[in-house]
Amino acid sequence: MEGDREKRRVQQRRRVRRQRRAVFGLLAVMLAAVAIAATINSGGSSGTASASSPGASEDQAGSARTVAAPAPPARDAAPFSIAAVGDTVMGSLPYGLPPDGGASLFDDVAPLLTGDIVLGNLEGTLSSGGGSKCGAGSSNCFAFQTPPSYTRWLKEAGFTVMSLANNHAFDFGPSGQRQTVAALRRAGIRNTGRPGTQATQTVKGQRVAILGFAPYEWADSLLDIPRAKRRVQAAAQKAEIVVVTFHGGAEGSDRTRVPRGGEVAFGENRGDLRAFTHAVIDAGADIVIGHGPHVVRGMEIYKKRLIAYSLGNFMGYEVFSLGGPLSTSMVLQATVNPDGTFRTGRIRPVQLVGAGVPTPGGDAIGVVSRLSRQDFGARAPVIAGDGTLRPRT
Repeated sequence: MEGDREKRRVQQRRRVRRQRRAVFGLLAVMLAAVAIAATINSGGSSGTASASSPGASEDQAGSARTVAAPAPPARDAAPFSIAAVGDTVMGSLPYGLPPDGGASLFDDVAPLLTGDIVLGNLEGTLSSGGGSKCGAGSSNCFAFQTPPSYTRWLKEAGFTVMSLANNHAFDFGPSGQRQTVAALRRAGIRNTGRPGTQATQTVKGQRVAILGFAPYEWADSLLDIPRAKRRVQAAAQKAEIVVVTFHGGAEGSDRTRVPRGGEVAFGENRGDLRAFTHAVIDAGADIVIGHGPHVVRGMEIYKKRLIAYSLGNFMGYEVFSLGGPLSTSMVLQATVNPDGTFRTGRIRPVQLVGAGVPTPGGDAIGVVSRLSRQDFGARAPVIAGDGTLRPRT
């Protein structure tokens, strides 16, 4: 009898333990479900995800469909202005240097270079010595080397940032690039465009990041659009405004139109500019400024942001082919709202004369207006006869 009672007590204890384990298991499942739901809700409300995280969704181009949370506009921030120009070479040996050492190169156009940011494309190096990319006796290769002392003329003209993302920035290899960066820094001019770099200015209480892209290994890549988007997303997380400048597109007097799809020049892939510009704006860029074809091209408003596809040649002392469209240039003056949207702007027409020196005048307003309508239709900005730009309402 006593043995039967002990047996029943053992069985009872086992039933209690099984019941407890069942209850604890149910509680664990419920807690896990709550944690998963919280994670899903958190991700959906922020709209952000890491492009490098396992399982990040990919678009057809292979880039993560994620948008970095942009830095909010600074409190009481005001619109800021930017002036931008295209390809700039202040002379180069052995092609020729100005007789006054470059002192008067910008005299006629310096009054147009006014803005909180003044941006140019330095097409070449500020260096001396070193090995040229062109072999001895080459007749179809051009390498540009401007004396570093000429950097002072950029500073005096008003430039605050120069892009080094172009096909001539590495004409004299790493030494030429290092000398160029050092010369700009000594003059107090920021530089952008080398892989993984950006220029940053604080303007009217806002941080402005300037990123440069080109289809070359010594620049942030114009061709790797997913990576370009990640670069812009990262910049937009820390800066209230992001400016993107690029060097791309086919070259020549007959290359004024912006095609759909990629462009090729001299056997090089020069990028799909419509895809690139739209992608970087999707990623957080607020204004996009292009150069490279050596001619001016049209402008587009995309998601309330201004895209200038090419500003043409700006200065090419004894180095650029000139005449007709190749001598038509401009200074783009634009004002950007604190939220990054395009506010207003103006085309200041410039033409290259003599050895390739800019002076006010020419037909850039009419040319850009016509090309903008042809290529972008209703997305083109409204361009008045005096060059004033405004978004369409």
